[in-house]
Amino acid sequence: MELFWSDSIEAGIIRLDRDESSHCVRVLRHRVGDEVKVIDGRGSLFTARLVNADQKGAELEIISEEKGFGAHPYSLTMAVCPTKNIDRFEWFVEKATEMGVDVIAPVIGEHSEREVVKTERLERIALSAAKQSLKAAIPSIPEAVSVKDFIASAPDKALRLIAYCDETLPREQRISVREALDKFLDKQQACPEICILIGPEGDFSKEEIELALRHGFLPVHLGASRLRTETAALAAVSAVYFKFN
Repeated sequence: MELFWSDSIEAGIIRLDRDESSHCVRVLRHRVGDEVKVIDGRGSLFTARLVNADQKGAELEIISEEKGFGAHPYSLTMAVCPTKNIDRFEWFVEKATEMGVDVIAPVIGEHSEREVVKTERLERIALSAAKQSLKAAIPSIPEAVSVKDFIASAPDKALRLIAYCDETLPREQRISVREALDKFLDKQQACPEICILIGPEGDFSKEEIELALRHGFLPVHLGASRLRTETAALAAVSAVYFKFN
C-alpha cells in the first residue's frame, strides 16, 4: 500500500504539498480519477480520488476515512539523549516509529556530547517511517530540553522508567522493563501511558538519577549487555511493542 501525507484537509478536499504531489503525479504517474491513500499524521487514513493532478499541488476528494489506522494500544514517550553521531539517533527515530511510539523527546543531559538537534529533519524521517510501516499517526518530536526539565514535567499518571549504567543501584536490584510493565498494567486501563528515559553516551549524572527517582521514575535494566544509547532506546521500545503484540 502506497501512502501519502497531508496536513491540509478541509471540506472534503485533501491538498498535497509539493513533495507529496510530485511523488504522486510525476513519480508514480497517478492521474485524475485514481484512488489513493492519504494519512493525516494524527491517526486517520483517507481513501481519496485525485481530482487535480498538479505536480506542485495535487488535490483529492475524500471518499472515506478510517480512524486509528495502524494504531497501538498504548501511549509511549521516549525521552532520549541525542548521540554525538546524529546518524545513530536518526536511526533510532526511524526504527522506533516503525514499531510504535507517540513522542520522541530529545533531552540534553549533563554528560551529553550533543546539545543541538534539528527536529525538522527528524520529523521528515519519522514521516517516512510512518508511511513505510503503515501508520497514520506520526510521532511528535518536540524541541530539546534538559533532562532535569523533562523529569520535572513528566506526566504523573504515566509509568515512568529510567535506564542507566551507574552502579549506585546495581543492575540486579533493578527490574526489567517487561517486569515494570507487568506490574503497572495490573492497575491500569486498556491504553496505558508509558514514559522511558534513556541517557547519553556518558550516562546520566548522579544528580539527574536522584532527581528522576524523587519524581517517581523507576530504575530499570535492559539486560546484561552494555548498550549504546540508540540500542538501549530501541530495546526499550521493543519491550513495550512485544508486550502488546
